[in-house]
Amino acid sequence: MANKALQDLKQQVEGVAQDAVTATGAAAQQVVDQATEAGQKAMDQVTKSTQETIDKTANQASDTFSGFGKKLGLLK
Repeated sequence: MANKALQDLKQQVEGVAQDAVTATGAAAQQVVDQATEAGQKAMDQVTKSTQETIDKTANQASDTFSGFGKKLGLLK
């Protein structure tokens, strides 16, 4: 009888331990997912900012060369 009680207790402890491991794994996965999402958002923002800077620089260069061309009489 005592052996059966110990076996039941062992199974309960194993079940609780397995539930704890599962919950910990799920929590860790959630943290990883959130970090991945935050990293992706940061990369998207860097990409957008870089593209805006490139576009602005290209426009400024174009305006500058256009101005030189007009001053030299190459452009109207």
